[in-house]
Amino acid sequence: MRSKFRWRSRTLCVAAAVGVATVGLLGGVWGPGLGPVARAEPPNLTAVPSAIPGEIDAVVPAPPVKKLNRIPQRSKIEGGSKELQELREAVMPSPVGDRFFDHWPADLAALEPGDLIATRDVTQVAGFLVTVPLRSARQIKFRTTDATGGPLFGTATLFVPQKAWRGPGPRPILVNNTPIVALGTTCTPGYTFSHGYNKDTNNTDLFPPLTQLALDRGYAVIVPDHTGARMAYAEPYVGAHVVLDSVRAAARLDPIEFGRGPIAMHGYSGGAIATNGAAKLASTYAPDQAGRFVGAAIGGVPADYRVLAGAMNANLASGVFHSAMLGVARERPEILGMSNHVARWLATSGLRDLCTGEMGILGFSHLPTQLLSLDADPFHSPVADHIFDVTSMSGYRATMPLFIYQGTYEWWLPATQARALFAEQCELGATAIYREYPGEHITTVFEAFPDVATWLDRRLQGIPATNECR
Repeated sequence: MRSKFRWRSRTLCVAAAVGVATVGLLGGVWGPGLGPVARAEPPNLTAVPSAIPGEIDAVVPAPPVKKLNRIPQRSKIEGGSKELQELREAVMPSPVGDRFFDHWPADLAALEPGDLIATRDVTQVAGFLVTVPLRSARQIKFRTTDATGGPLFGTATLFVPQKAWRGPGPRPILVNNTPIVALGTTCTPGYTFSHGYNKDTNNTDLFPPLTQLALDRGYAVIVPDHTGARMAYAEPYVGAHVVLDSVRAAARLDPIEFGRGPIAMHGYSGGAIATNGAAKLASTYAPDQAGRFVGAAIGGVPADYRVLAGAMNANLASGVFHSAMLGVARERPEILGMSNHVARWLATSGLRDLCTGEMGILGFSHLPTQLLSLDADPFHSPVADHIFDVTSMSGYRATMPLFIYQGTYEWWLPATQARALFAEQCELGATAIYREYPGEHITTVFEAFPDVATWLDRRLQGIPATNECR
């Protein structure tokens, strides 16, 4: 009884501290004096009273993190403390019981990006889902590169339609980067295409039916699991590397079928992170494949994470925002070093395997990020400045034509960042067009779909893209 009473007392103290801090946070910015002062940035990015982090950790015990005799390959941090590496392992996605997704090869570092590790046929399962007659659906596992240059593996599903390609030249390829807004492996398209439709399947893996339409046109389709082996949701470099290495791996699997034709790619929302990154990094990370890309359509793009923090922290979007923070932290563990006990309880719990729907439900907490940090002003810390800067990928020019589109009435992914991305790419000399549609995040993908599908189809047919940069 005493331990239960002590735990309940701690919970009440945390709730009280969180409540007081939230009132202060949302009601104004606490200055060095007695009350809040005005500041010309969103109030949800400002500091809480400096005593709050210590008070929270004083009443919330640290979660039990397993002590390890050996740090698994996926969680090693060069120069990192053993405690931080153990924490990193504790926040990784749970195994799903499928060696194709779970197993890290011991010789991964000896392989080159794009080298094949394993392949398997999934035609029977995947063909039922895409409904278009298939010649084959094959999953590939390949070596890729993590956010800081280390070895990683990725997975992707390759579709070849039964319909013969009768156009000029080799069969074109569409890379469909579906919106993987998730932390768990069972939420990926690769898991669905190999295990069937399940409770964790994201409907956006199949709708709008871009994969199906491309197959019906006779194109091959690659659907990468672009969050990588660590399920690093929202980390743009991992997304870019996995996409580009999926193309390399497909070419090595079958040089005739996948190694010669033109490539276009599409991504919306979480998929836009990977597509934007791949378009920008193709010429430097994969120069051997960059010349094959004829276009990239990028919609609902989270392009500026500082803007997203102002739009998503401490409101109904906070569940998605904090999930993205954990996804990025899996690749950039300096973020984990800033986490307090509450954040560590959450990140090591079953929440580390969240799929899209549950993230939305968590938004009802309106939990401010400031109450999950050891720093009372985390959004202005050196770590945050670095993360905001590096994830913006500013200064990289896409070497393929771009179709950038956004909903005018987006409230969590403001159209200002898509407009800024278009302006940046024009200034850098890219070929691009920009379209806005009168919708918010969910409706825009369907409103824009006919234009997007037509634009991608014209690129794969060899029709030059229009440049609307001025």
